[in-house]
Amino acid sequence: MPEEDKKSPDASTEPAAAEAPQDDIDALEGAQSTSTDGVIDATGSSSEPADGSKPDTKSGKKKGGIKGLLKRFNIYLLLFIFILAIAGVIIAVAYFQSKSASTTSTLKTQDLTQATLDQVANSDAAIGDSQQVLTVRSSTVFSGKVLIRSGLEVAGNLNVGGTLALNNISVSGAGQFGQVQINKNLAVAGDTSLQGGLTVSKSLQVNGGATFAGPVSAPQITTSNLQLNSDLILTKHIVAGGPTPSRSPGPALGGGGSVSNSGSDTAGSVSINTGGGASAGCFVTVNFTSRYNTTPRILLTPVGSSAGEINYYVNRTANNFSICTSTPPPSSSSFGFDYFVIN
Repeated sequence: MPEEDKKSPDASTEPAAAEAPQDDIDALEGAQSTSTDGVIDATGSSSEPADGSKPDTKSGKKKGGIKGLLKRFNIYLLLFIFILAIAGVIIAVAYFQSKSASTTSTLKTQDLTQATLDQVANSDAAIGDSQQVLTVRSSTVFSGKVLIRSGLEVAGNLNVGGTLALNNISVSGAGQFGQVQINKNLAVAGDTSLQGGLTVSKSLQVNGGATFAGPVSAPQITTSNLQLNSDLILTKHIVAGGPTPSRSPGPALGGGGSVSNSGSDTAGSVSINTGGGASAGCFVTVNFTSRYNTTPRILLTPVGSSAGEINYYVNRTANNFSICTSTPPPSSSSFGFDYFVIN
């Protein structure tokens, strides 16, 4: 029998047995490097079973699937990343929108050559379009009329040497005008302050109240009602105007007597001529042109010595007043009375 057959059957397994410790060391080092929780099991051996079968990896995934994900990822970190993503989308959309808006509002600029300027001077030519801007760096003089079909914006001062005709003007801020002539109506919605004099060539109509801090000078003031909260100071005469009231003669005139009057409802005179057989009673009744609101006060003054000798008195109502005597007046005599009426 050959020498190889004489070897012990266990001799073939000795090298494997001698290499077993090195395999255990490698398995232990592999377990230390792949450990997820950082704990080294010094007593453990190779992860493979002794029979050489593969380990059950599916059961390990099922046991640590959800919990492992929760350990590896923080829920607040995921929420923060989600918010950052939404903010980035919003910022990107706003940026592209602003970029598109600025692009559409940007106007093109075009330089004019001398040939183009000569063409404009000698003909009716259109320069550019609404998407372009004409910039004139030098002073410009227009010998003819200038028509602007759209709005006119002036960044600096506007000086007009001649007449400025405007169909409609709206001033949002302060405006200074050397002289303004308004041929039609002027409507002011807010308060108006006039530092200088105001000259009104025609009538001035004020629908509301008017307050004057200084004196008011007018050659004539016509009003339906005048109320004074202080004293009335007159430097000249009082002239009572108005129509002359009517009169009615009374029985105290006697036979052939007559009476006449002049003045107005406010003040006037009555002239009396008695006839024969005059008796006590009323000489005349003066009927007011306009009825007073209440019974007025009548101030009566006799004119002449004959009137002073008469025992006269007055009867008054809101419509009229009467001049009477309590004793028979002298016959064929002339005298008179002045009256002043105040309510």
